[in-house]
Amino acid sequence: MSSNTQARPASGPSSNHQSQHDRLKRDVTAFQSFAVAFGFVSIATGIFTAYGAMLSTSGPMGIWTWPVVVVGQLMVAFILGSLAARIPVTGYVYQWASRITNPVFGWIMGWISFTFLAVVLCAVDYTIASTVLPVLFGYEGTPTNAWWITSLVIIAQAVMIAFSTKFTQRFNAIAVTIQLVGMIGLVVLLFTVGYINNALDFANLFSTGSVTGDDYYAFGELTKAGPWIMGTLLGAFTIVGFESAANLAEETHEPARVVPRAMWQAVLSLGVIGMLFLIAVTALLGDPATVAASATPIADVISRILGPIVGNFLLVLVVISIFSCGLVILLSGTRLVWAMSRDERFPGWQLWHKISPTLHTPVNATIFVAAIGQVILALFSQQTGALFSLFSAATLLPAIIYAVTVLMYAAKRHQLPPSQGFSLGIWEVPVLVLAIAWLAFELAIFRDASFARPWSYVAIMFAIGAVYLGYLLVSRGGARGLKMPELIAIDTILDADRGAELAPTPAE
Repeated sequence: MSSNTQARPASGPSSNHQSQHDRLKRDVTAFQSFAVAFGFVSIATGIFTAYGAMLSTSGPMGIWTWPVVVVGQLMVAFILGSLAARIPVTGYVYQWASRITNPVFGWIMGWISFTFLAVVLCAVDYTIASTVLPVLFGYEGTPTNAWWITSLVIIAQAVMIAFSTKFTQRFNAIAVTIQLVGMIGLVVLLFTVGYINNALDFANLFSTGSVTGDDYYAFGELTKAGPWIMGTLLGAFTIVGFESAANLAEETHEPARVVPRAMWQAVLSLGVIGMLFLIAVTALLGDPATVAASATPIADVISRILGPIVGNFLLVLVVISIFSCGLVILLSGTRLVWAMSRDERFPGWQLWHKISPTLHTPVNATIFVAAIGQVILALFSQQTGALFSLFSAATLLPAIIYAVTVLMYAAKRHQLPPSQGFSLGIWEVPVLVLAIAWLAFELAIFRDASFARPWSYVAIMFAIGAVYLGYLLVSRGGARGLKMPELIAIDTILDADRGAELAPTPAE
């Protein structure tokens, strides 16, 4: 009969083999990989979440920071795509850092990534309850009802992921198609109806609204960023998570080719559609000061311009898009926890590394990530500025991850294994320079005093991680106890074992 064990893709201190119940199926297609990257980024989610904050800090003119962010994040996507093509393993940043620097640094990056995924899950799902549903169903949003609605959304997403990865992928692919068609249709409708009703005011595109024009473009002070610069947070919050496609590498056909392409295509397509949507909404704002005071500015504009029937129909599509975004985030977080637990490096790994023999999904890891999301949600939910705190933390953390990863690539790029699917060639150095410059600029924004709470969250999570890392190092005799396996052909091992599993077994 076929063996029940295989060479494990990542070794732990006590085992060199992995049960067939600790494996994932390789059935993610190229479009599904793109859908994961596109669905995580989700311009509907990001713009609905952060547009109001942008109006308050930068005024309508803040939308012109969007192209800056798109170019910067596209450079980052190219670099991360180059890494994904060379190390196509579930766990992305955790795996990359562990293998091309050292396991201790890799663990730190894995923990930071987990911290980001846990908080961005709450930020995204909270958007449904706080910025869309109140307009859709005509009720007053409060921190309490936003809390329990978001909690139910997280539970629903966890059930879907635990039940079936294939169903989750198909749902996300459909949702991404809906988002593509819906957002393009929404842009066309807003421009058309706005033109017919003579409601388009393109002067708003160059208005600072209620924000003072004094020193508008200034870099700012030691603890205060300039108004226009603060507008970049809209794009910086929205255009993140494209690397989530790399977190399904071991489940993707031809990951070295498919994953990098999915990443940069998602950033570029979302960047173009997002800019058109921002121009349409901003030109239809009416009085910027009045809209800025609303908790649901985008939904208000859509309902006012398109009417309740069409407007509500499109808001339903937006809810589907945001739900899909949260679904992908939870899926990505589950895979990261599973990958680190498979390597016996995550707190409670004995439970989280298991794959359900009936559902073929990491059910325990899914429940764990969803539960952590519920805890974070409970901590933030009763704050009046909960959404700003959540989206600020969910912008700061990926900026840290991207900056460290890009610098790591710059230092180790000549030592990386060869790529069979994606290469920057002669453009590598210019792309690196632009990516580093953009990330340095982005991180400088977070010196603003308004980000004190997100920094506190980051500090607490880092402290928890530091305690557990210390425990790992002591209990395993130092860094050698966290040693990663050699850069062997992990995909070949998985495929070979999959073939052995599917081959007919002789009668006993």
